[in-house]
Amino acid sequence: MREARQEAALFRRRVLAGFLIIVVSLIALAVRFSVLQVQQHDEFSARSEANRVLTRPLAPARGLIYDRNGVLLAENLAAFRLEVTPEQVHDMNGMLAALAQVGPISDDDIARFDALRKGKHSYQGVPLRLKLSEEEIARFSVNRWRFPGVEVVPYLTRAYPLGAEFAHTVGYVGRIDTEDLARLDKGDYAATSHIGKTGIERYYEDRLHGEVGYEQVEVNADHRPLRVLPGRVAPKPGENLTLTIDSHLQQVAEAAFEGRAGAAVAIDPRNGEILAMVSVPSFDPNPFVNGIASADYAALLAAPDKPLLNRVIRGGYAPGSAVKPFVGLGGLELGLRKPEDTVLSTGEFHIPGQSRAYRDDVRGGQGRVDLVQAIARSVNTYFYSLAFEMGIDRFSDFMGRFGFGKPTGVDLVGEGGGVLPSREWKRGRFNQTWYPGETVIAGIGQGYWVVTPMQLANAVATLADRGVPHTPHLLRAVQSDLNGKAITVPPAPALPTVIGNADHWLPIEQGMIAVIASGTARGLNEGFPYVIAGKTGTAERYSRTTEEWTSISASPIERHQVMFEAFTPADDARIAVIVALEAGRSGSHDAAPIVRKILDAWLPGDQERQSGARSATTAAAANTPVPSP
Repeated sequence: MREARQEAALFRRRVLAGFLIIVVSLIALAVRFSVLQVQQHDEFSARSEANRVLTRPLAPARGLIYDRNGVLLAENLAAFRLEVTPEQVHDMNGMLAALAQVGPISDDDIARFDALRKGKHSYQGVPLRLKLSEEEIARFSVNRWRFPGVEVVPYLTRAYPLGAEFAHTVGYVGRIDTEDLARLDKGDYAATSHIGKTGIERYYEDRLHGEVGYEQVEVNADHRPLRVLPGRVAPKPGENLTLTIDSHLQQVAEAAFEGRAGAAVAIDPRNGEILAMVSVPSFDPNPFVNGIASADYAALLAAPDKPLLNRVIRGGYAPGSAVKPFVGLGGLELGLRKPEDTVLSTGEFHIPGQSRAYRDDVRGGQGRVDLVQAIARSVNTYFYSLAFEMGIDRFSDFMGRFGFGKPTGVDLVGEGGGVLPSREWKRGRFNQTWYPGETVIAGIGQGYWVVTPMQLANAVATLADRGVPHTPHLLRAVQSDLNGKAITVPPAPALPTVIGNADHWLPIEQGMIAVIASGTARGLNEGFPYVIAGKTGTAERYSRTTEEWTSISASPIERHQVMFEAFTPADDARIAVIVALEAGRSGSHDAAPIVRKILDAWLPGDQERQSGARSATTAAAANTPVPSP
């Protein structure tokens, strides 16, 4: 009996304790429910809505690029890509391995995918393979059930119809990489997979890219889209750009090189518009858009003729005699010479007190020559002595007025500054003093001189416009609305003339005209309706004292860097052209004929423009009322 009572009492205590635990648990559960359902209702409601509704960014259409005549240089084509949503993939490595068995997924594709998804949210789609073929799309569609989180997505891909002809000017877009992600606003590029890498595509990325849009998509538990909800914010397309380039002139210029390495630039000296800009050899930019194969890219990098080098803004050339008109102008501006002053050319120049001889091109010299004759015949002695009289400080200061030794400011990324010989430059570069003999050879464009073709073209355009500098530029007009008109972009205002006395320009013009009429490039103007002013430039690539010179003595085309510069009409220039070749006999023999072909191609368009301008002037005059007597 005693044991039964004890067991009953123990049971009642246990029941009571269990009941109390249940009551406490229910109270705690009720409190928790109250917190979740009342106090944190808004938070969990938002989370629930976020699981049901995803905000999907919409990529804007990239702006198109045209030449000055409306020829399409960069367009957007419809394509399909393979896109992966990481949060829906449980075993990424296994999925990629299995996917590679269905379609060609390269190591490069995987590496770019891994780099790109680090900068995105797990719920955002990340491109894995771009520009799928119809066969690849079909093969994946059959196996779609095996790969949750992987979709075939339509998109617009960039294409360059004229290929290599504009690779260094228009540039190309490429897939966004980790370096790009570090400097980009991730919100602005949330749905974008490509960005401008070089050329106009990179410089005007902000204009071309546009503004991202958004839409809300209702999804099921597997995050599969069910429907698009109202409230879509459409993306704003990028601006369409019209360039100053004339595609016909560009094509003629590139063809004129016949594959020889070099560069050409044509500029309108009245406003700085670049009419043609050629770097030879070039490359096809289209494979870069969706990811060029590593082997192909390595081949381009290893190519001895360096097709990836934009020679127009990065190529380094010794200008040779092409600088002589500028040196001659400096002598007039500094009061060291008058146009009629003569110098005796004996074939050699000696610095007073030194025995070393600086040679002329003609053995025995060319007798007494004035400035016009010195430019026309490219007489080294005249410019040796003039540079020596100027001294390196005044020499470099005057030549700097024409933009030598610094970037021109053209609207391209990566422009080089060249080298303008100066005392400060040599001290900073070599920590050495300057010697008078270095000034002498600087007077004929050799020694430490390095110019880019864009620099020289800008300087020639400045000279052609009687000393008025204009910043060279490629952007002519912008169209932000597909149904609107293109808005012309005004060029930067012209700077004050760099020529102090306008009369000093005339003998320089006469000398450059004489180059064509009777000098080193005589006959170049045959059959051309305008008077051409020009100057040859030839700089030795090899020393005459080494075996290299001897080994190429039978092949003179390899001896020199050669240039030719010209502008026309000489008295009212509308185009300035320079051509630089990395190997040739002379500027007159190799570079000048290319310039003439460029001018011949420019001529019909110029005559058409001039005819239109005259017609407009005539019409305006006809509509002007005649005042009463």
